[in-house]
Amino acid sequence: MDATHRPVISATGLYTPPETVTNAELVDSFNEYVRRHNAEHADAIAAGNRPALEPSSVEFIEKASGIKSRHVVDKASVLDPGTMCPRIPERANDELSIMAEVGVTAARQALERAGRAPGQVDAVLCAASNMQRAYPAMAIEIQHALGIDGFGFDMNVACSSATFGIQTAADYIRAGNARSVLVVSPEITSGHLNWRDRDSHFIFGDVATAVLVEDAELAPADHWDILGTKLKTVFSNNIRNNFGFLNRAAPEGAGQPDKLFVQEGRKVFKEVVPMVAAMIVEEADRLGIDPRSLRRLWLHQANAGMNRLIAQKVLGHEASEDESPTVLDTYANTSSAGSIIAFHQHSGDLVAGDTGIICSFGAGYSAGTVFVRKAG
Repeated sequence: MDATHRPVISATGLYTPPETVTNAELVDSFNEYVRRHNAEHADAIAAGNRPALEPSSVEFIEKASGIKSRHVVDKASVLDPGTMCPRIPERANDELSIMAEVGVTAARQALERAGRAPGQVDAVLCAASNMQRAYPAMAIEIQHALGIDGFGFDMNVACSSATFGIQTAADYIRAGNARSVLVVSPEITSGHLNWRDRDSHFIFGDVATAVLVEDAELAPADHWDILGTKLKTVFSNNIRNNFGFLNRAAPEGAGQPDKLFVQEGRKVFKEVVPMVAAMIVEEADRLGIDPRSLRRLWLHQANAGMNRLIAQKVLGHEASEDESPTVLDTYANTSSAGSIIAFHQHSGDLVAGDTGIICSFGAGYSAGTVFVRKAG
């Protein structure tokens, strides 16, 4: 079969953990932690030597983010006021790791939807905000579990990892170095969230997505042409996680909040919204696309207010739910997987010729756009 060197999205896959944590459950747990903490340090608080922790509320969470619930791989430990983080037992080296397990589930769904056998896939990219280990690469473990004879590697561009992975896969297709590439994004974000921080304890949820990027000659009839991709990074400390292999070289920092997710939310909002909106409009112009004609925007699912403003700047009017669908309310922020979940769940109703954009943005700062058109 001859290659066209024209990349398309053949199919997507999604794994959703079965357990859900509602805002009410999360608030009950957090406020019990606050009660215990303030009682334990009552004397220091009364003396003015330690600030009292403030309780959270469902109203605060939904106003700040638009999130109503999230899926997690371990609900009981996250909600235990004495633990407040997932507990995932270590597995033996000859067992499939949990990150690979959820990634493989999403990947198999994408392969099945495309009618593709693993032996027909050339490469696996594991594109996610955190990796379970340094090596062997998670991508290689996923590749092995699926039975793919090719190559794989990990890549991390935080919340933009999936779109960066799609462009990387598309570039392999364009260059003729591969004809079928799986971009897998297992996001167990509950592991890096500080569930004891009032300003962010509600933000993240767990999930895994997969995107099958292929040469048009190989793709099924029902696919999405990739019209163009664009990536951008700008250094910023406003979203940061300092956890890494050199932490053991500075033991005085062990257990500090900066070893988990931290952000300056207001600064992020102010700086990222105009950057992403301008990037979308400029890239649409380069591709000869009127941004106001975009049928659907599958945006990164971090904050409802950010998405509303970005969509308005791109479309020239306040977007409807049909134009810019939301999955944030039930999935929360799933880092790089968010825009892919939106695309996976809200693209089946579009018809041949409809044009849309998959867009992610986050820590780095990083932003990625993938313009697609439903094939006829």
